[in-house]
Amino acid sequence: MKAAVGDEIPGWLMESVRPERMRTMAAILRDPNPVHWDRDACDAIGFGQRTINQGPLGLSYMVNMLHAWAGPGSITRLIMTFPKAVLDGDRITARGEVTGLREQSGRRYADCRIWLDRGPDDYPLQGTASVRLPD
Repeated sequence: MKAAVGDEIPGWLMESVRPERMRTMAAILRDPNPVHWDRDACDAIGFGQRTINQGPLGLSYMVNMLHAWAGPGSITRLIMTFPKAVLDGDRITARGEVTGLREQSGRRYADCRIWLDRGPDDYPLQGTASVRLPD
Protein backbone atom coordinates (compact mmCIF):
# COMPACT_ATOMS: atom_id res chain seq x y z
CA MET A 1 0.00 0.00 0.00
CA LYS A 2 1.25 3.44 -0.88
CA ALA A 3 0.53 6.18 1.61
CA ALA A 4 1.69 9.78 1.83
CA VAL A 5 1.33 12.51 4.40
CA GLY A 6 -1.90 14.36 3.65
CA ASP A 7 -3.65 11.33 2.12
CA GLU A 8 -7.30 11.03 3.03
CA ILE A 9 -8.34 7.68 4.45
CA PRO A 10 -11.50 6.46 2.65
CA GLY A 11 -14.52 7.26 4.81
CA TRP A 12 -16.71 4.66 6.50
CA LEU A 13 -20.41 5.55 6.60
CA MET A 14 -22.98 4.65 9.25
CA GLU A 15 -26.10 5.74 7.40
CA SER A 16 -28.21 5.90 10.55
CA VAL A 17 -27.17 5.22 14.14
CA ARG A 18 -29.81 2.79 15.38
CA PRO A 19 -31.28 2.77 18.91
CA GLU A 20 -31.66 -1.02 18.74
CA ARG A 21 -27.88 -1.36 18.59
CA MET A 22 -27.54 0.95 21.59
CA ARG A 23 -29.91 -1.22 23.65
CA THR A 24 -27.99 -4.35 22.64
CA MET A 25 -24.65 -2.75 23.51
CA ALA A 26 -26.03 -1.55 26.87
CA ALA A 27 -26.98 -5.15 27.64
CA ILE A 28 -23.59 -6.53 26.50
CA LEU A 29 -21.68 -3.90 28.52
CA ARG A 30 -24.09 -4.20 31.46
CA ASP A 31 -24.39 -0.44 31.22
CA PRO A 32 -27.33 0.68 33.37
CA ASN A 33 -27.24 4.30 32.12
CA PRO A 34 -30.74 4.99 30.75
CA VAL A 35 -29.50 7.55 28.20
CA HIS A 36 -28.65 4.62 25.91
CA TRP A 37 -32.20 3.21 25.81
CA ASP A 38 -34.70 5.60 27.47
CA ARG A 39 -35.80 8.55 25.32
CA ASP A 40 -37.45 10.28 28.28
CA ALA A 41 -34.16 10.21 30.23
CA CYS A 42 -32.45 11.87 27.24
CA ASP A 43 -35.21 14.45 26.95
CA ALA A 44 -34.79 15.31 30.63
CA ILE A 45 -31.12 16.25 30.07
CA GLY A 46 -31.67 18.27 26.91
CA PHE A 47 -31.16 15.80 24.05
CA GLY A 48 -34.79 15.54 23.06
CA GLN A 49 -36.32 12.17 22.29
CA ARG A 50 -33.07 10.70 20.92
CA THR A 51 -30.94 8.19 22.79
CA ILE A 52 -27.18 8.60 23.14
CA ASN A 53 -24.80 6.19 21.40
CA GLN A 54 -22.22 4.48 23.61
CA GLY A 55 -18.64 5.65 23.18
CA PRO A 56 -17.41 2.17 22.18
CA LEU A 57 -19.93 2.08 19.32
CA GLY A 58 -18.73 5.43 17.97
CA LEU A 59 -15.16 4.28 18.33
CA SER A 60 -15.99 1.09 16.41
CA TYR A 61 -16.94 3.16 13.35
CA MET A 62 -13.39 4.50 13.23
CA VAL A 63 -11.93 1.04 13.80
CA ASN A 64 -14.03 -0.19 10.85
CA MET A 65 -12.65 2.63 8.70
CA LEU A 66 -9.03 1.89 9.61
CA HIS A 67 -9.48 -1.87 9.11
CA ALA A 68 -11.11 -1.33 5.71
CA TRP A 69 -8.14 0.84 4.73
CA ALA A 70 -5.15 -1.03 6.18
CA GLY A 71 -6.54 -4.44 7.14
CA PRO A 72 -7.65 -6.20 10.32
CA GLY A 73 -5.10 -6.10 13.09
CA SER A 74 -3.39 -3.02 11.66
CA ILE A 75 -4.19 -0.60 14.51
CA THR A 76 -1.32 -0.28 16.98
CA ARG A 77 -2.48 2.80 18.92
CA LEU A 78 -5.78 4.63 19.25
CA ILE A 79 -6.39 7.76 21.31
CA MET A 80 -9.86 9.29 21.32
CA THR A 81 -11.77 12.21 22.78
CA PHE A 82 -15.56 12.36 22.92
CA PRO A 83 -16.44 16.09 22.83
CA LYS A 84 -20.08 15.61 21.69
CA ALA A 85 -22.74 12.93 21.89
CA VAL A 86 -23.70 10.79 18.90
CA LEU A 87 -27.48 10.36 18.85
CA ASP A 88 -29.82 7.81 17.39
CA GLY A 89 -30.72 8.68 13.82
CA ASP A 90 -27.42 10.51 13.19
CA ARG A 91 -25.74 9.96 9.84
CA ILE A 92 -22.07 9.58 10.74
CA THR A 93 -18.98 9.16 8.59
CA ALA A 94 -15.67 8.04 10.07
CA ARG A 95 -12.89 10.01 8.37
CA GLY A 96 -9.15 10.31 8.65
CA GLU A 97 -5.96 11.61 7.15
CA VAL A 98 -2.34 10.52 7.25
CA THR A 99 -0.27 12.97 9.32
CA GLY A 100 3.02 11.11 9.40
CA LEU A 101 4.87 8.06 8.12
CA ARG A 102 7.63 6.12 9.83
CA GLU A 103 9.50 2.83 9.80
CA GLN A 104 10.16 0.67 12.80
CA SER A 105 11.78 -2.76 12.84
CA GLY A 106 11.41 -3.01 9.07
CA ARG A 107 7.68 -2.24 9.07
CA ARG A 108 5.92 0.87 7.82
CA TYR A 109 3.47 2.80 9.98
CA ALA A 110 1.10 5.68 9.35
CA ASP A 111 0.14 8.14 12.05
CA CYS A 112 -3.33 9.48 11.43
CA ARG A 113 -5.80 12.06 12.61
CA ILE A 114 -9.28 10.50 12.77
CA TRP A 115 -12.76 11.81 13.53
CA LEU A 116 -16.48 11.21 13.19
CA ASP A 117 -18.17 13.67 10.86
CA ARG A 118 -21.85 14.48 11.40
CA GLY A 119 -21.98 17.48 9.11
CA PRO A 120 -20.38 20.85 8.56
CA ASP A 121 -18.01 21.55 11.46
CA ASP A 122 -19.66 18.88 13.64
CA TYR A 123 -17.18 16.26 14.88
CA PRO A 124 -18.49 14.33 17.88
CA LEU A 125 -15.41 12.08 18.24
CA GLN A 126 -11.83 13.05 17.43
CA GLY A 127 -8.51 11.38 17.92
CA THR A 128 -5.33 9.88 16.56
CA ALA A 129 -4.28 6.42 15.47
CA SER A 130 -1.14 4.60 14.48
CA VAL A 131 -1.61 1.94 11.84
CA ARG A 132 0.78 -0.69 10.52
CA LEU A 133 0.65 -0.49 6.75
CA PRO A 134 0.46 -3.67 4.71
CA ASP A 135 3.59 -4.65 2.78
